[in-house]
Amino acid sequence: MLDDRKTAILRVIVQEYIATGQPVGSTHVAAAAGVQVSSATVRNEMAVLEQEGYLVQRHTSGGRIPTDKGYRFFVDHIASPGRLNPVASQRVGDFFSTTHGQIEQLLHQTTDLLAQLTHHAAVIVGPSQERATVRSVQIVSLADTLATVVTVLSNGVVEHQQIEIPADTSEARLNAATVHLHSSLSGHPLDTPVPATGDLALDALCVTATEALRLQAADEPVFVGGASSMARAFDAVDVVRSVLRTLEQQYIVVSLVRDILDRGLTVAIGEEHGVQPLVACSVVVAPVVVDGSQVGTVGVLGPTRMDYPNALATVDAVSDRLAQRLSDGGIYG
Repeated sequence: MLDDRKTAILRVIVQEYIATGQPVGSTHVAAAAGVQVSSATVRNEMAVLEQEGYLVQRHTSGGRIPTDKGYRFFVDHIASPGRLNPVASQRVGDFFSTTHGQIEQLLHQTTDLLAQLTHHAAVIVGPSQERATVRSVQIVSLADTLATVVTVLSNGVVEHQQIEIPADTSEARLNAATVHLHSSLSGHPLDTPVPATGDLALDALCVTATEALRLQAADEPVFVGGASSMARAFDAVDVVRSVLRTLEQQYIVVSLVRDILDRGLTVAIGEEHGVQPLVACSVVVAPVVVDGSQVGTVGVLGPTRMDYPNALATVDAVSDRLAQRLSDGGIYG
C-alpha cells in the first residue's frame, strides 16, 4: 500500500495523463492541489513509484506515465465513484424512454449510445433467445431436401434456421409438423420438450426443427458500436488493426466479458484480461440483471488511459436502464 504522498502524486499523474496523453513531469505534479511538496521531492517519489512498478519513464529526460499497475491502484484506491453529468444522464433517460422496436434494434442502438457517451468501443452481449418464449413457429419448404424453420419469439426476434428434410417430405407433412410444433411450443421457451405423435416421420421432422432452433437460440448475440473510435485512441496502426480484428470475433468478445465478471471484476486493465491483442486496452463491464438473473453484459473497451470513473458510471447507468427496459417490455414471457 502506498503512503499518502505517493498516492497523491500517482493520482495527479494518472489524471493528467488520462486528460492529455502526454508524460507528466515533476514541476506539474508539484503545482497540483493536494501535493504541496517541492519538485525535488516529487522527483524522488516518482523514482520510487517507478521502481515499484506504478510508473514508467519512456525517455530519460521526460516525464512519467502510469503502468497497468498504476492504473489498477488508481481504480481500486484513488478514484471516487463517478456520476454521470446531468446532460449525459438526461440523454440516457431520454433514449430508453423513446427508443422502440425489436430487441436487436434496441441493443444495436444502445451500443451506439454508449460509444457516443464514452468515446470508446461499446460492447453488449445480449440475452440468448433461450429465455424468450415462442409466439409462433412454421416450417416452410425451400427445395426438395431443404426447408426453413421460422420462429417468432416473445422479445420480437424472428429466427430463421435452415434444415435438411427427406426428399419425399410432402407439403401436408410440413403443415402437420408446423401445427404440432406450434401447439407444443407456443407460450413456452424453446427448450420445452415436444411430445411424440406416434408418426415416426413426423416426429423426426419435429426433432430436426427443434434441435436447429435450440442450437441457434443458445448463442449470445454480440453488438459492437463505436469501433472506429479505437483508430483515434492509438498512434500505432498495427495496434488499431489488432484491436479491430479481435472485436470482430464474437466468441472472443463473449469469453472476455464473461471471464471478467466471473472473476468478480468490473475493470480489467491491459494484460489482466488475458487477451493478447488487447493488451493496450482496458475493459469496463457491468451485468444486465433481470429478476435476479444475469441476461446480458454491457461494457466499453478503450485505451488503458481511459477515464475510468466516467466509464464505470456510464456503463452502470446504461446496464441499469437496459435491464429495466427488458423487464418492463416483457421480453421473457
